[in-house]
Amino acid sequence: MKGAGMRSTGRFGTKVRSVLGATVLLATTSACGLSVNAALPYDVQPGSIQPVPELEGVEVTVGSKDFTEQIVLGYIAQIALEAAGADTVDMTNIAGSNSARYALEDGQLALQWEYTGTGWLSYLGNDSPVAGEQEQFEAVREADLERNDVVWLPYSQVNNTYAFATTEEFAEQHDLRTTTDMTNYLKENPEEAVFCVETEFASRPDGMPGVTKEYGFPVTESKTFGTGAVYAAIAGGTCTFGEVFTTDGRISGLNLRVLEDDRSFFPEYNASVTLRKDFYEQHPEIEQVLAPVAEALDNEEIIELNKRVDVDGRDASQVAYDWMREQGFVT
Repeated sequence: MKGAGMRSTGRFGTKVRSVLGATVLLATTSACGLSVNAALPYDVQPGSIQPVPELEGVEVTVGSKDFTEQIVLGYIAQIALEAAGADTVDMTNIAGSNSARYALEDGQLALQWEYTGTGWLSYLGNDSPVAGEQEQFEAVREADLERNDVVWLPYSQVNNTYAFATTEEFAEQHDLRTTTDMTNYLKENPEEAVFCVETEFASRPDGMPGVTKEYGFPVTESKTFGTGAVYAAIAGGTCTFGEVFTTDGRISGLNLRVLEDDRSFFPEYNASVTLRKDFYEQHPEIEQVLAPVAEALDNEEIIELNKRVDVDGRDASQVAYDWMREQGFVT
């Protein structure tokens, strides 16, 4: 789910992992399309995150989905855990939400960042979201633990929800500021009802089928794209409107206007670290390491980090490392 990502690899810290161990892990995961990424030469030293004796030498496999925000968050978690003394294995950039989730439940991952709305609707199979960030988090935390033995750590203020966008020029020309404005315009101009959406969004219950029913706008043509291509397609005129994620750095980079979801159809998608229950019970100290990191993250921060990757062309791992140093978490 959510956004576009460049391929990035890496593991942090000065600890040396056994080649044999990595090979065995790669063999066990390759059948599911997962792979261990190569090491990166970052020397992570403690800052405000201090070594935790209980985590010294503990192997923590960190995964993520295959788009920029997730990959950056995955590296942020790795850096924090390395500073605390853990040995992290990088399995970021897993293709598809379901594959990443399966890897967590199956024990191939120890932890990954997830979004509250995704957990509630896609993994737990609920038909409608819970209103309110805190309420949605509490609902998914309780249900996922009970049904699937998945623990959700306290959520961050990163709320990467869906929205529609068009070019700033087109929006200004037709005075479009909300999704209702878009709906009214398209009812009068159905030839402009050309949408670019990602493959998942085209069929998700919290995606195109649901939002078209809620607002009632016509769809003359819907074009599906792989992760991330939608933004350039909107800017380049391939479609009039497209599905975007509200924390994506390319929105400002490509001069797009995000239309307000004035009926609050789209769910809350606050980012939270998720772990298997058994792993959390063995290493509860992980929560105290990652809690201040989650607290420091919000939409403004993550938009800037995403922009550094997707607009400025920087490597996601370096962006994560620099931010952790800027925040004083590591040195």
